[in-house]
Amino acid sequence: MERLQKVIAQAGIASRRKAEELIKEGQVKVNGKVVTELGTKVTRSDKVEVNGVRIEGEEPVYYLLYKPTGVISSVSDDKGRKVVTDFFPLLKQRVYPIGRLDYDTSGILLLTNDGDFANLLMHPKYEVDKVYVAKVKGIPLREKTRELERGIQLEDGKTAPAKVKVLSVDKKKGTAIVQLIIHEGRNRQVRRMLEAIGHQVLKLKRERFGFLGVEGLRPGEARALSPHEVKQLRHLAAHKK
Repeated sequence: MERLQKVIAQAGIASRRKAEELIKEGQVKVNGKVVTELGTKVTRSDKVEVNGVRIEGEEPVYYLLYKPTGVISSVSDDKGRKVVTDFFPLLKQRVYPIGRLDYDTSGILLLTNDGDFANLLMHPKYEVDKVYVAKVKGIPLREKTRELERGIQLEDGKTAPAKVKVLSVDKKKGTAIVQLIIHEGRNRQVRRMLEAIGHQVLKLKRERFGFLGVEGLRPGEARALSPHEVKQLRHLAAHKK
């Protein structure tokens, strides 16, 4: 037997925390009866419905996608733009992205149908490092990059300290390549951090998520994570907690 919120999360409906909210709000039924008790346990033979839709247990799957620019980090888009799940047309499971990358940002993105796993990796308290490389307008001064290393005030609060390194500069074009390592995942965070110190981002790529990179993949290509990689990611997050 498994806790009801875990079963909902494993079915890819929502994270376990969100599943708990759905239960408390009376949006979940077990064998036709509304259940609001979080401690409820169910078996595979029980009929579980969320908002009137029966959930089917799915085997958990985990994928790494090299997201190209010009793609939405979502499962659908009301404007008809390409979304990351379009790269998995033959996949039976309903996967969704872990976090997001901006429309104009490329790089590594993980997708899964395992809500608990997604929540573990997305939550900032678990501090899974993400490595970004940005091409920026202008050449950052050391005193400015130190502001990012200390944490900088944005409109939605102060950022956690980042690791910053200027990889190269092009004095003729007036641009620089900057590496940032952060563990948060706010909306357009890297772009906003660099803009806060006076540097517009011209190009941005997420090169690593924890120990994972996009080596061997071209933009738009994906691969399944190995069981060992999934286990390593869980261990990494638990160790950082």
